[in-house]
Amino acid sequence: MRDVPDVPDAPDALRDVADVARVADLREGGRWTLAQRAKNDLLWLLVSAAVATVGRLPPRVLRGAGVALGRLAHLVLPPARRLAERNVALAFPELDRTARRALVARSYRTLGGYLGDAVAMLDPRRPVTPLPFAADARTVLDAAIAEQRGVLFASAHLGPWERVAATLVQCELPFTAVAREAYDPRLTRLYDRLRGGRGLATIYRGAPGAGAALLRTLRRGHVLGIPMDLASRVPSIDVPFLGHAARTPVGPARLALRTGAAVVVGVPAPSHGERGELELAVARIPTSDLEASPDGERILTTRINDAISARIRAMPEGWVWMHPRWPAMQKTTV
Repeated sequence: MRDVPDVPDAPDALRDVADVARVADLREGGRWTLAQRAKNDLLWLLVSAAVATVGRLPPRVLRGAGVALGRLAHLVLPPARRLAERNVALAFPELDRTARRALVARSYRTLGGYLGDAVAMLDPRRPVTPLPFAADARTVLDAAIAEQRGVLFASAHLGPWERVAATLVQCELPFTAVAREAYDPRLTRLYDRLRGGRGLATIYRGAPGAGAALLRTLRRGHVLGIPMDLASRVPSIDVPFLGHAARTPVGPARLALRTGAAVVVGVPAPSHGERGELELAVARIPTSDLEASPDGERILTTRINDAISARIRAMPEGWVWMHPRWPAMQKTTV
């Protein structure tokens, strides 16, 4: 199997910051110049120092710093801000310009806070508070696991998405995440150490035998976690996402239909309680009427996107609107 989904790993925030500095990618046969090596060595030292000292700061301080960083990014990165406003205009055409801009500003602050929470999680000695399961969510997931055909757990970069994997691991569910190697092998080794401290199993999609490892995971009846809301450099098809056609990885649907694995969508969602806290919502995606064919893959990918889109619309401030999700529609007027 060559089509392995492109899935961000647990320490997404750390990897994304590192990838900004990437010039040549060793994963793709690139070679660093002396200047690039010097810059990447410096980045490695900074990341290492950050990981070594993060445990000394309380989570509340890190969250506050993250919110401040989100405010600053909204202010000093106008191209990303304008992209986010265009994307919000596509997804919420009923909002006027003032409302769209307010949503984007709120999203930067919210995501900044989640970034602070994610940084706190980099210390494996620090306990992570699991997300409570929404009503029937654990029942849906347990029933899917009980079928013993494996579970494809489609998720999204929505809210505190790093806590989703931590929640499943802490509940002692057989969860494995699919990840893409970092551009710098030293960072990949760092991620392995951080994930290992949390007990999270990972399959690297570019590693030899990755396809076989995915199949084994499902055939053992385990849960395979795959975020599907962002564009990625893997085989993809155009299906609706938040109301507009978007390139979406087809590998997860192909894998599920070929193995007979159950498919669920699991993401953080607002609870119905008075305090408005978040919980882990899990919904089953029907597949019994689909064949392992291109048409079946398209229909299943559409169903997954529809479920994720509904969750994003319910908590829009928690999604990454600055991501170029619809590159062909970037010139939409805001």
